[in-house]
Amino acid sequence: MIGNMIEMIRKKKNMTKTKLSELTGINIGHLTHIEKGERNPSHRALYSICKALDIPFEELSHTYDKELSEEQKQYNYINYISYNQVPVFSCIEDFIDCPAKFSNASFACIVPDNSMSPILEKNSTVFIEIAGLLSNKDIGLFKADDKFVIRRFLYRKNDIVLRAEDKSIDDIKISELKDFKIIGKIYM
Repeated sequence: MIGNMIEMIRKKKNMTKTKLSELTGINIGHLTHIEKGERNPSHRALYSICKALDIPFEELSHTYDKELSEEQKQYNYINYISYNQVPVFSCIEDFIDCPAKFSNASFACIVPDNSMSPILEKNSTVFIEIAGLLSNKDIGLFKADDKFVIRRFLYRKNDIVLRAEDKSIDDIKISELKDFKIIGKIYM
């Protein structure tokens, strides 16, 4: 997946592999293998690539050693991963012990409402893996236009739908959003 991300970002920035090779000092053949997913870059090489592409290292590093499923490829999942933005927190309340079973968690969050009840109750704590790959029916944290929501991630009829457990809340179809980002996968 990291190779797909590097290629997508490089193309969005209208940068050739030759230019990326010049900026990083990484052989163009090695860059080709990275972009095809045949090799993973070392952390040093990834840092150089991020610097050359003018993106944060940490955000892209979350995609390291992850593979997209055929379903994720079909729905262009990669387009919804934030690679050049980082979350803003208005405050940090405290630190919390992270259970070993959630070792990929990046941070914890307090559930803000009962939209996912009874699975997730308001004010309960969930652990979130930034850029964690979501499969059909997983629960994640998303930016849907100007709102942050915790919802179930569903593939439906050529679209991705975010569904609350509370049936009185309408589904969110990402094709109808101006801005959609996957922040991470929720562990509970």
